[in-house]
Amino acid sequence: MAGSSLLDDLRAALGDDAVLTDPDLLRMHERDEADLCAAGTPLVVVRPRTTAQVAAALRAAARHGVPVVPQGARTGLAGAANAVDGAMVLSTVAMDAVLEIDPVSRIAVVQPGVVNATLAAAVAKQGLWYPPDPGSWESSTIGGNVATNAGGMCCVKYGVTTEYVLGLEVVLASGEVLRTGRRTAKGVAGYDLTRLFVGSEGTLGVITEVTVALRPAPAESLTMVAVFPSTAAAGAAVAGIAARGLSPSLLELLDRTHLRAIEAYRPMGLRTDAQALLLAATDTGSRAADDLAGLAAVCEAAGADEVYAATDAVEAAALLQARRLAHPAMEKFAAETYPGGNGGLVIDDVAVPRGALAALLDGVARIAAECDVTIGVVGHAGDGNMHPNIVVDRADPASLERGRRAFDEIMRLGLELGGTCTGEHGVGLLKRDWLAREIGPVSLRVHQAIKAALDPAGLLNPGKVL
Repeated sequence: MAGSSLLDDLRAALGDDAVLTDPDLLRMHERDEADLCAAGTPLVVVRPRTTAQVAAALRAAARHGVPVVPQGARTGLAGAANAVDGAMVLSTVAMDAVLEIDPVSRIAVVQPGVVNATLAAAVAKQGLWYPPDPGSWESSTIGGNVATNAGGMCCVKYGVTTEYVLGLEVVLASGEVLRTGRRTAKGVAGYDLTRLFVGSEGTLGVITEVTVALRPAPAESLTMVAVFPSTAAAGAAVAGIAARGLSPSLLELLDRTHLRAIEAYRPMGLRTDAQALLLAATDTGSRAADDLAGLAAVCEAAGADEVYAATDAVEAAALLQARRLAHPAMEKFAAETYPGGNGGLVIDDVAVPRGALAALLDGVARIAAECDVTIGVVGHAGDGNMHPNIVVDRADPASLERGRRAFDEIMRLGLELGGTCTGEHGVGLLKRDWLAREIGPVSLRVHQAIKAALDPAGLLNPGKVL
C-alpha cells in the first residue's frame, strides 16, 4: 500500500459505506455532551461492524500516524469522546448485536454498540437482569458504559459497571486482538486485565466485545419519597440510613432547583417548596415493606417534613421517571435562563464518603453564592455520588469563568472531604488535572507507564485521562 492515503486504506478494508467524510457528519462527531471541553474536527469517521474491521482500521491509523478517538453514543459528560483535529473517529454504534444470552451461566455476550436498555429488555425475557442503569440508559451503549465505568441509580446496592464485566475483547493500538477475563463464576488466573480496560476511556484499546454477568430479576420494588427542609437534613438522613445497616436498592436526592425544573418540564405534582427530596426504594421481597418502614423512620428522625410511600407500581414508576427527567429538565431550565441557545450546563460528578454528604451539600450551596452561579444538585445519595449542575451562559466569558471556578471549587471540596473527582462520568478532558491531584505523582507515573506500554505512539484518544 505504498503511497496510499489513510482513506484509501480504510475504504479497502471496510468498504465505502463505513468510511464517512461528509463535513456535516464530521461535525456531528466532534464531541460528547460535556461543556467546557475543547473539541476538534476529525478527518474521517469509520463505522466498523466486526472486530476484524476495527483491527484493520487501527493498523491503518498506526501506519499513517493518525490519532484514533473511539466513540459510542456520545452521551458522555467529561469530554472523553471529543475528537481532535485530523483524527480518525472510530464509532462502534454499528456493532450492535447481542451475541449470546446464557441463562445457566447467567451471562450475556454483546458487541459494544448495544444500547443499555436494549440489553436489559433482551435479558428480561429470560427472567434475568443487568443492573447498571446510567441515566442515559435508553441511549448510551454498553461499550461506552464499560469505557467510562458508568454507574446509575441502583449502584447503592448493586455497584457500578465494573462489577458486571467478566471479560472483554479489545483491539490494541497495534491492531492485535486481546481477550481478557473469563466466562466462569470464579477465576483468579493472572493479572486482572479486564478491570484495567474498564474505565480506561479508549486510551488503552478499543473494546469490541463484552461478556457481562447477569442476575435473576429482582422482586418488585417498593418506593417512597421524603421531603426535607434543607439539603443538609437530607444528607443526615442518608448517613442515618447507612448507620442503621439498611440497604435500599435506590436512594436518590433532588434539590429544590431540580424539583422546580422537573415540575416545569413535566408537571407531576412535585413539592417545589421543598429544599430537597429523597427518593428511595427497596427490593428485598418479603422484607421490602419492613425495610421501607425503616427508611421512613430514619428520614422522619432526620427532620423530613413529609414521607410518602407509593401506593402501586404505576405511581412508583412515575416517581422514578421524575428522577430520570432531571437532566433534560435542567437543560431546558438553562436554555430558558439564557435564551438564544446560549444556556448550558457544566455537570460535575463528585463522590464523597456517605458521612460527608451533608458537608458536601452545604459546601456546594456556599460555592454557588460565592461564584454567583446557579447550581442544582442531584445524584446518587446512597453512595455519596452527587452531580452539581452549574448553569452558565455559553456566550458570556464572565459566566463561563464563574462556572469554571465553581466547578474547580467543588472538585477541591470533594477531595478535601476524602472523596474522588469522579464517581461514574469518568475523567476525559474535564478532570485530567484533578485526577493528577487525586492520585499523586507515583500513581500518575504508573498510569503513564501502562499507557506507554500499550500505546507507545500515543495515538489512542490522545489528551484524555492523563
